Amino acid sequence: MTSAFGPALQRSSALTQFILAPNPGPMSLDGTNSYMLRAPGCPGAVVVDPGPPDEAHLQALAAAGPVDLILVTHRHADHTAGSARLHGLTGAPVRAADAVHCHGSGTPLQDGEVLSAAGMEIRVVATPGHTTDSMCFHLPGDGSRGSVLTGDTILGRGTTMLDYPDGTLADYLASLDRLEALGPATVLPAHGPVLPSLVEIVRAYRSHRLERLEQVRAALDTLGRDATAGDVAGVVYSDVDPSVRRAAETSVAAQLHYLRGTAAQT
Repeated sequence: MTSAFGPALQRSSALTQFILAPNPGPMSLDGTNSYMLRAPGCPGAVVVDPGPPDEAHLQALAAAGPVDLILVTHRHADHTAGSARLHGLTGAPVRAADAVHCHGSGTPLQDGEVLSAAGMEIRVVATPGHTTDSMCFHLPGDGSRGSVLTGDTILGRGTTMLDYPDGTLADYLASLDRLEALGPATVLPAHGPVLPSLVEIVRAYRSHRLERLEQVRAALDTLGRDATAGDVAGVVYSDVDPSVRRAAETSVAAQLHYLRGTAAQT
């Protein structure tokens, strides 16, 4: 469905809607979900992850406003590249964990900060691991169980790349623990479909990570303890599409860093 400005908003939860950005790819799946948060009867809205600098996409977000605030989950361009333009279209400040990605009067986000905007409470939860600046946004009043906008920390399908050395596995596992503590909230990912239970998907993600760690350990037993990430990825991710091979090697590098750090502590 489209509007005069581009794709129309789609309902994702009681308090949120989204527009899918036209940037599909191996890492972005169907594209970036740019969310619009607004309580019933509230004129203003919050946009989370403006997405790429696609003019029709940004015009559609601006037209669905008025936009009072723009939030960014993390630094990657498929989330941030349209931020400055959307700020220009709407005048809304842009807030992110990294000041580089803040615009207008926007200031860096702080872990534990509670925002009051668009007629709702938005709790900021630091979730490093995918990147050091990854943030999730918890909406406790969104339906009976609340919802969490998870950026790339949790995806709608598949698993998350750890952008090592910026992102680390130790941080990521700790972030999964933080998210699990939020309960069975609706998952609003930046890529892929909405998921019904944060607890269930976090447990599945953790199980997958631990299984991969065992596979990396086994590969090191075969290849030698000094094997490179590329060597290990060739064994553990031998069946991945070439388009995501770099991502696989990056995640393996994060796993090797974790295993070698753990070994050094024992």
